[in-house]
Amino acid sequence: MSPKTSDRLPTILIVDDERSHRALFRDLITNLGFAVEEASQAEEALEIVSRHPPQLILLDVRLPGQSGLELLPVLKEKVPTVPIILITAYGDVREAVAAMKIGAVDYLLKPVDLEELEAIILDYLGCETASAPRPAVSLPPLGDVVCVSLGFRRVLETAYLAARSDIPILILGPSGSGKEVVARLIQQWSHRKDGPFIVANCAGLPESIVESELFGHTKGAFTGAQTERLGYFRAADGGTLFLDEIGDLPPPVQAKLLRALETGEIVPVGSERPIRVDFRLLAATNRDLTTLVREGRFREDLLFRINAVELVVPPLKDRVEDILPLAEFFAKRFTKRVVRFSPQAEACLLAYSWPGNVRELRNAVQRACLLSQGEIILPEHLPPSVALTSGITSDRQSTADEGRLSAMERATILATLAECRGNRTQAAKKLGISRRALIYKIRAIESQLNHSSRDKD
Repeated sequence: MSPKTSDRLPTILIVDDERSHRALFRDLITNLGFAVEEASQAEEALEIVSRHPPQLILLDVRLPGQSGLELLPVLKEKVPTVPIILITAYGDVREAVAAMKIGAVDYLLKPVDLEELEAIILDYLGCETASAPRPAVSLPPLGDVVCVSLGFRRVLETAYLAARSDIPILILGPSGSGKEVVARLIQQWSHRKDGPFIVANCAGLPESIVESELFGHTKGAFTGAQTERLGYFRAADGGTLFLDEIGDLPPPVQAKLLRALETGEIVPVGSERPIRVDFRLLAATNRDLTTLVREGRFREDLLFRINAVELVVPPLKDRVEDILPLAEFFAKRFTKRVVRFSPQAEACLLAYSWPGNVRELRNAVQRACLLSQGEIILPEHLPPSVALTSGITSDRQSTADEGRLSAMERATILATLAECRGNRTQAAKKLGISRRALIYKIRAIESQLNHSSRDKD
């Protein structure tokens, strides 16, 4: 027995022929506390509206048969007070704007920003109409992934909502920022978590064999093809295929990729028989695909297909809260002894811009762990480019340079000496430097103190 209308939750009708899109929107809407109805075509939408009018409609412009733009005035006639929001591709913006004159209240561009969609839903339906206050997105345990900054957490929250459908996801961000880390989390959070996770770096595949590597080839397909090759797509059957640096794919291969996404089938090189493959595509790039489309180097229809959801991983310089936790995480990974970063080393890590992002930080910490033999990592153990950002010098510089110690470094040395009751050998071990280097630094401190006294006199 169906509940009375007054007892039912406010309902949002999703009209979209893409099942993965509907699943994505459904997860977001139910997470907000609303009920969902779904339709894949105009006739089905009209039947649902006649049976139980929703409180909001999300209407995709491109539908099989009667389009969303053709369906819009019919819906407005049946439910004139229900807000209708169009979901449209970039190329349909003019039509979407025109449609607002005949009843649409707003439109969203693909790839749909889930935060923007959430804001629009709550704007029209109001938080108070939901069954409960809006719940925060509760992320599962992140394992080895460090996430302190709010910006990165928002990326992961969107990734978590999108992970539960099979919708393609495009992950953008600079090199070394952690795009593959996000892709692996999506795989872990999806229903494909027990399936394979196959990584293909498109930039690292020679153009002459990239098609064969991705789609496989038959025996004898070309000179040197002595055996059959399955390829990355078939290797990912039942799981996830992660195409890194997808902007480097040659145009002919882009066409085959588009067909694979549309049909779920691939054709190996040297064969005419299509093979069905069950895969979920995640793609990543540090390039501007929109610019590549304008330059004719990337297919616009493929871009629309792969970026149903777009995630932008921020560079490390915009995730300052993550720098020290990441450094500590890497230090624990690279050494079995207990180590900590001195205050001046921490200052260097925070002051540096990290153009190489998380990958550069990892390499810097690995270097520091190798050079440090004590319990404390000092600036001199970090790469020079990092150490110099706070004006802190290293042991390899001249004695004159060593005389210009920062107040923070002096304080650390003096505090360690006091802790070791003046024993320079123990203090050097704790600081992670040689006894001779410590003596040079003590002399530099004495020189600075004497110089300061003469200035006062």
